Amino acid sequence: MTAPVSQPDDPALLRIDGPIATITLNRPAAFNSINLAIAQQLEQLAAYIEGADDIRVVVLEGEGRAFSAGGDLQTIGAAAEAGTVTPVVGELLKHYHAFIEILRRMPKVSLSSVHGSAAGAGMGLAFVTDLCIAAEDAKFTPAYAKIGVSPDGGSTVGIVNTVGSRRALQIFLAEDNFTAQQAHEWGLVAKLVPAAELKAATRTLAERLAQNPLAAIAGTKSLVYQAATTPVKQQLDAEEHKIIMAMNTAEFRTAVKKFTSKSK
Repeated sequence: MTAPVSQPDDPALLRIDGPIATITLNRPAAFNSINLAIAQQLEQLAAYIEGADDIRVVVLEGEGRAFSAGGDLQTIGAAAEAGTVTPVVGELLKHYHAFIEILRRMPKVSLSSVHGSAAGAGMGLAFVTDLCIAAEDAKFTPAYAKIGVSPDGGSTVGIVNTVGSRRALQIFLAEDNFTAQQAHEWGLVAKLVPAAELKAATRTLAERLAQNPLAAIAGTKSLVYQAATTPVKQQLDAEEHKIIMAMNTAEFRTAVKKFTSKSK
């Protein structure tokens, strides 16, 4: 499959550098809010990355002053006034949630790189990825309860599994916003860096993650995400299956030879 070629005015851009793919949300004038066009393009880009065997890490970032302001409230508000919320929001979320599903299941590491504000579905996107690195001055805003709605965009998928139900209820119902430092303390952010160092630190972390063999990434991600809902015997069987698969790869044989030669 040929890599998509991004145009400067596309709502989401794709850049590939070796084993690292970077998706940039590219609606800076709208603070990278999510409308149908960006949702459709995100789904298409993720589908390509999922099938590209040479890509091991996908980085998500935002252009301009914010990571993402969440759902495009101008579009959604107009639909509410016109009585067309069900088809309009349904179509938007069909594509956006498909994108989230691909991110979670793909045998690659997804890494969000957050600066400025991440609100609503933008906050959800920051935490539905496998890992999140954030600028120290980044701010997260749940936003949902304030406008009388419940979370979407993978918000409950990423946050609840990380912080538990009580902290999640606090975040969604009792927090106007919270800092990157709080998110780090709660386990939602893996690494905090000064804002001026975010791009370089993201690249360094992505390169570190890309050093993991594909079988290790795929097996680990699958096992971790199914562990909370899988019976012990079934989980142990899955561990056995995944590790034997990985041990049958050339990368494993090379790594073991390197390790054993050092220990002699």
